[in-house]
Amino acid sequence: MENPVIILGAQTVGTAALDAFSSNDVVVYCLLDDNPKLKDTDLHDVPIMGATDDEEMLKLLGKKCEVFVATEDTASRKALTNMLREEYEQVPVNAIHKAASVSEHAWLGHGNLISAGAVVASDAKLGNGCLIGVRAAVDVRAQLADYVQVGAGAIINADAEIGEQAFIGSGAVIVGGVKIGAKARVGAGAVVVADVPANQTVFGNPATKV
Repeated sequence: MENPVIILGAQTVGTAALDAFSSNDVVVYCLLDDNPKLKDTDLHDVPIMGATDDEEMLKLLGKKCEVFVATEDTASRKALTNMLREEYEQVPVNAIHKAASVSEHAWLGHGNLISAGAVVASDAKLGNGCLIGVRAAVDVRAQLADYVQVGAGAIINADAEIGEQAFIGSGAVIVGGVKIGAKARVGAGAVVVADVPANQTVFGNPATKV
């Protein structure tokens, strides 16, 4: 990546994204965050220069800078991504940590974060805006729709399907072939052996509805 990156979001996700870009020697120009207390501070010596809708900074996108959306809230990430496409004709780049392993036969959309130690196996498919935590694994032919969040150490086994905006907690295991519906939530450490409907929350081993 030749151009520097502007990261929208300077909190947990932004910190992970900065680490991913830095691991590949990609220059991060600045971070933008909507928390006014963070303005004019820095994160690991990278300045936080304004809010995520700062027009003067966003004008740099395109020829001069790339962008990555790293806000905490899924709805916010989706809204910012849509704004970037509609108003600036830009799509977020992927942030893939140098210590992650992504198969050359995996398929990735735009704006995904793949953290240190994470594995995305052959023929796995990630949509847009997914967050893959430290040492999480997405196995062969698993499919993640847009804006899925997979916590640290979670395992998405082969042929599993995860719906849009679903949340998979840290250390959870999704058994091969299982389908997780849109906006469903799987608790940390849960072992999911059966399909989970959209909007449902499950916990435990085996995972059951809350």
